[in-house]
Amino acid sequence: MQLKAKFSIGEVVKHRMHPFRGVIFDVDPTFDNTEEWWQSIPEQSRPRKDQPFYHLLAENDTSYYIAYVSEQNLLHDDSGEPIGHPEVKAFFGTHKDGKYNSNDRLH
Repeated sequence: MQLKAKFSIGEVVKHRMHPFRGVIFDVDPTFDNTEEWWQSIPEQSRPRKDQPFYHLLAENDTSYYIAYVSEQNLLHDDSGEPIGHPEVKAFFGTHKDGKYNSNDRLH
């Protein structure tokens, strides 16, 4: 069964438990990473594989990075603040109302 993703490309989200936020640049309908990556997550917080997973240009107070996060661990970020990740401009155009408009690279 294919699940419909709750979030979309260009949407700004934040992690439910960890202090980071990001903009979605790709969505996998279900888990599509390595078993080693999945096993590295502590069992008590390991997400289900049968849900959408999101690729984020992520940021926290000290760094920028790429994150791979399950839908169950994401919330809409309602701060209205843009993402400072240096690669945002390579993927997206303008930022308005908590969402980025894609540029031609994503089409």
